[in-house]
Amino acid sequence: MDISELENKIGYRFLSPRLCQQAMRHRSYINEQTESGLEDNERLEFLGDAVLSLCVSHLLMSSYPELQEGALSKIRASLVNDQSLAVRARSLFLGSFILLGRGEEMTQGRDKDSILAGAFEALMGAIYLDGGLDAALALATRCFSGDIRKLNLSDIIQDHKSSLQEYTQAVYKTSPVYEIIGSYGPDHEKKFRYSVTAGDIVAEGTGSSKQAAQQMAAQEALKRIQSSTENE
Repeated sequence: MDISELENKIGYRFLSPRLCQQAMRHRSYINEQTESGLEDNERLEFLGDAVLSLCVSHLLMSSYPELQEGALSKIRASLVNDQSLAVRARSLFLGSFILLGRGEEMTQGRDKDSILAGAFEALMGAIYLDGGLDAALALATRCFSGDIRKLNLSDIIQDHKSSLQEYTQAVYKTSPVYEIIGSYGPDHEKKFRYSVTAGDIVAEGTGSSKQAAQQMAAQEALKRIQSSTENE
């Protein structure tokens, strides 16, 4: 199996081509071979699943330092699943490189989400073993960073602004007031800081967008309100 075309697709050159070859061997192919010693890609898939989870977690934490564990886990689950990984595999044309048995070949196995996702994970495992975590992270960055940047945080973060609005309307008969304190960082990694005043409570929050910063400020205000209520 010539892996040079696949290497061009993924932007990585293997020191040990056999790892890449193994990553593309589906178990249905192995079951039909008489050659001994060939391994399918399931062990690499097992390893790649963990490597991919680590890489995507790293990218999410770097991109959204304001998000808590629950939101990060939810986003990661939406990115690291068979359907999502099959999309990444198709973008790299992995289907044309996977070695399949005749049965899977006849039933369009090259376009099955489960097979494509498994091959993508196996490839991540192979790259990790061959070039280390930095090499695996480079491919994960290429495949996921675009979608991570486009995330709609309002669908992920609990709507603390609405909760604070409801509270201040009920208690103070007024709305919270948000003011931008400032922004910092380069344009592609800009951070915003906002303050919110809700009655006699003032809180601040930082985020990678104005909306996220306001949400974090509202969350902090709600925490202070809860704390003051508990202490009464």
